[in-house]
Amino acid sequence: MDITTFIGILVGGGLVISSILIGGPGSWFINYPALMIVLGGTMGATLLAYPLKEVLGVFGVVRNVFQYRSQSPLQLIPLLTGFARKARQEGILSFEDELGAIDDPFLSRGLQMAIDGMESRSIEEVLSNEILCVSERHRLGAEIFTTMGTFAPAVGMLGTIIGLVQMLMQMEDPSRIGEPMAVALLTTFYGTLLANLVFLPVAAKLKTRSKQEILLKEMALEGVIAIQSGDNHRVVEQKLKAFLAPRVRRAAA
Repeated sequence: MDITTFIGILVGGGLVISSILIGGPGSWFINYPALMIVLGGTMGATLLAYPLKEVLGVFGVVRNVFQYRSQSPLQLIPLLTGFARKARQEGILSFEDELGAIDDPFLSRGLQMAIDGMESRSIEEVLSNEILCVSERHRLGAEIFTTMGTFAPAVGMLGTIIGLVQMLMQMEDPSRIGEPMAVALLTTFYGTLLANLVFLPVAAKLKTRSKQEILLKEMALEGVIAIQSGDNHRVVEQKLKAFLAPRVRRAAA
């Protein structure tokens, strides 16, 4: 569970709701026609921009914003260093029975290819292609949410225009101006709120998650190639530490 996501929701949503309640009843900001315009328009525009399968599939990755478990680079380094030491001492076949205990399928598959005797170039080609495909899938998911964050305020402005037209058409009856005016203002409010507190933050978090995962896969690839090449475990350790920021290296040391 990512605690920062929940803190962001509590802080951002809590301050907005508090400011609304301080100024008057919260019911003033509840308008179903305005919400329908923003949500329906945003989803409709997104479906026009992307295939249905991609749009439906991207909502499955939203769980990564709230629940994300990934191996730390500081845990990956000693793991690969241990495999490198064992490979030098006992041979690369010596840790084949330990692959089942590895939680990362990518790393497990790379080590299995090394055990099977594949050449370094072939292993690098296969794993690099997988990294590229994973990066592209992640990029598409973040891109869809970014697009929704772009559409939502624009659709909100469209709702504002609709509300203003309805209001102007009813100017002869001042008692009927209130609801169209509420739609006019609240659609912009809903569109801005959804874009800046939901869609764009989710897209940013998915980009960050993707960078973290790609870094781990690149480290795993480098480690597998080094082990397959028979490098000393200290050489493997230094190669993997090169991926880390200096501050993180000092913490590891």
